[in-house]
This record gives sequence, structure tokens and C-alpha cells, in this order.
Amino acid sequence: MNQPKVGFVSLGCPKALVDSERILTQLRLDGYGVVPTYENADIVVINTCGFIDSAKQESLDAIGEAIRENGRVIVTGCMGAMAGEITRVHPQVLSVSGPQAYEAVVGAVHQYLPAPARGHDPFVDLVPPQGVKLTPRHYAYLKISEGCNHRCSFCIIPQLRGDLVSRPVGEVMEEAERLVKAGVRELLIISQDTSAYGVDLKYRTGFWAGRPLKTRMLELCQALGELGVWVRLHYVYPYPHVDDIVPLMAEGKLLPYLDIPFQHANPRILKAMKRPGTAEGMLDRIAHWRSICPDLALRSTFIVGFPGETEQEFEELLDFLDEAELDRVGCFRYSPVDGAAANALPDQVPEDVKEERWQRLMELQAEISADRLQARIGREIDVIVDAVDGDGARARSSADAPEIDGVVHIVDPDGLRPGEIVRVRVEGADDYDLWAVPVAR
Repeated sequence: MNQPKVGFVSLGCPKALVDSERILTQLRLDGYGVVPTYENADIVVINTCGFIDSAKQESLDAIGEAIRENGRVIVTGCMGAMAGEITRVHPQVLSVSGPQAYEAVVGAVHQYLPAPARGHDPFVDLVPPQGVKLTPRHYAYLKISEGCNHRCSFCIIPQLRGDLVSRPVGEVMEEAERLVKAGVRELLIISQDTSAYGVDLKYRTGFWAGRPLKTRMLELCQALGELGVWVRLHYVYPYPHVDDIVPLMAEGKLLPYLDIPFQHANPRILKAMKRPGTAEGMLDRIAHWRSICPDLALRSTFIVGFPGETEQEFEELLDFLDEAELDRVGCFRYSPVDGAAANALPDQVPEDVKEERWQRLMELQAEISADRLQARIGREIDVIVDAVDGDGARARSSADAPEIDGVVHIVDPDGLRPGEIVRVRVEGADDYDLWAVPVAR
């Protein structure tokens, strides 16, 4: 009854969510309880995001709310690398640490809220073998590396998280197995650059299940494909060896889904962004991938209003989208980030122009998405059920990652359960979502 209790707020991307899960797992192992409210917590940990100005403001607001509601606050995460900005606004915080500083944040909790004298009691603390997870039981994020070797001019991730550090392949596969044994039906593979997995280790040979396995994207994907669950790839740079992954999707070993951050299509803008690739080359590769795996779903993100972007260069981006017919697209208005090289570029684009270009791009993509979803009406597809409530259920197809993509609404979901993978027939569609009915089982 005297168990010390920690409140936890996790902000930012799935990579930060995995960091939060690791911190929470260690705190549970150390005998702490985790509670969902400020009033029941003895201390609050905020895992912050610091990627763009709006994310930094959200982090500062969350810290301020925790201070008002609780008063004892420890800060970690990406914005923690900018400790001065945090303490200038919130000098009351007890401790600030940066991203991946697991030992530092756990140590701060120990310092300001001592662990119970009894230590970890596995019969009381009940920490599952797969660790504490902040996602539903049927899917989980699997982080395969930290950091990034790219130096994109609009990004400060390498300054926050450092250069690429790949996890040993055996360690990754063992975690994947634990998750599957715990009931996970979908593994979402994440990193800053999934395609670069193993580069820093020179593709060193590791071991899994008593057999040698290279620390390389292809071999990792082949091994993950043996686990009998959905495997979804995120943050994939379009290096040439990605071509070797697509056949695994055609064979059903991986979900036919690639999340590739193209960011733009105009060669001058891509060069200013310090991004690889050209629009012409990518269109050829997209056509090649679809020839191998016709059901391949492509997700990407783009930036409009990058410094110096002209109307003609923006029109080239729209032309690329029109020809590429990507399934899922996210778009950001360019926002300066403290420390990013792009801040010094000339010809900053006015905010109203950014907004107008964002609107035009999203309107075009809505049309493209609607057309591609209409083409699925009448087809039978497999979906994973996320929730069942009342007269319907929410599910996702292989083309839909949680939180960021569309939803398959299932009518008459009698007998369906969250986490179940079922066959449905698509009967309707709008710009982003599908409506379907279960196929008789």
C-alpha cells in the first residue's frame, strides 16, 4: 500500500513511445507503481518531443500542466537535450535529461522518490516478459536502431539522438519473439532510418535461435517474416536494396506497405534539403515495385513552403503526386527548427503561401486516395480488428498503420474481438476510410 507511484506523459513519435515503454518497464522492475492521474502520482515524468516548434510548445505546455497539477516533475526526451529552454520557462522541474537517457531519468526518479525497500517482487509488480507496453495488446512498435547518419537541412534529429546505432540482430529478434508470444499480431518496425540497419556494424553476423543472421535489413525482414504475424515497415529510405524487400511482400512474408519519406520532388529543393533521390528515378522504382507486388501500399510525407520553393517547384511536387498515386500522404508546412541548417537559407516562404500550398496538396491527395479506395470496393481483404463497440468495429487493412492512416469500418461485427485478423468484403469508401462486412467464416 506504500508503493511509490509515478505518473507518466509520453509525447511525440512512436520512437519516443518505445523509449517511454523502456523507462516504465524499468520503473516497474524497481518496484514503482504507475498511475494515470496527477493526483494519485507521487512524481510525474514527461517524455518530451522537440522536433519542431509546435512540438516543443506542446512539451512545455505539458510540463506546465504537470507542475500545476502535481508539482514534482522530471523531464526527459528530445526536448530534454535543450535543458536551458525548459528550465528558463519552468525552473521548478526537478531534473532534465535528453533522449535515450534511460539510466538518467530512472536515476532521477530514484533520487526524488526512493524505490521501495523490498525491491522488485515479481509476484506483486507483475511486469510481463515483453515489458510494459503503451499500445493495445495486439500490436507493438519494435525499434531496431537509434540515431541517424543523414544530415537533412531541416532536421536536428542527429543532434538530439546522435548517429546511427543499430541494435544487435539477435536482441531484436528475441524481443520480437517475446512480443509474439505475448499475443502481438502486428509488429511495426521503427527507427530513424530502417533501410540503414546494420551499416554502423558493417552488417556483422549475429545469432538467433542458434543460427547465424546478418545485421542487415534484408536478413532481418526475412527472419521477422518467419514469425507468422503482420510485419509493417516504417521510415524506409529508398536505397537500392529496398528493391530486395518487395518480393518478401509479394510472398506474404511482410505486409505490402512501405513508409518512405520522400519530402519533395523538385531536384533543387531536394538538394537544398540534402535528401537523396530524384522524382524521375522514384517514379520508375514505384512502378517496378508495383509490378512485383500489385497490392503494395505506399505512404510518404512531404514538406511545402521550404525556403526558396517557387510556385513552379511546388507544381512539380503536385505533378509527382498525381503520377505516383501514393496511397497515404502526410504533409507539413515548413517550420524552422532551432539548430537546423535550413534556417540560414534565403527566400523564406510567407506563412500564407505555405498554408495555401498545403491546402492544394491535401486536396489533390484526397482525390487520389478516394480513387484508390474506390477501386477496392467489391474486393475481399484481411483486416486486423482494433476495437468493437455497439453496432460496429474499427479495423485496419495492410494499407493502414495505426494512428496515421485510414480505418476499415466493419458493419455487423458479431463475434469479432480486438486483435483478431478476419476476412471482410469492402462495400463502401470515402476519401480515406473503407466500409466492409465480414465474410462468412
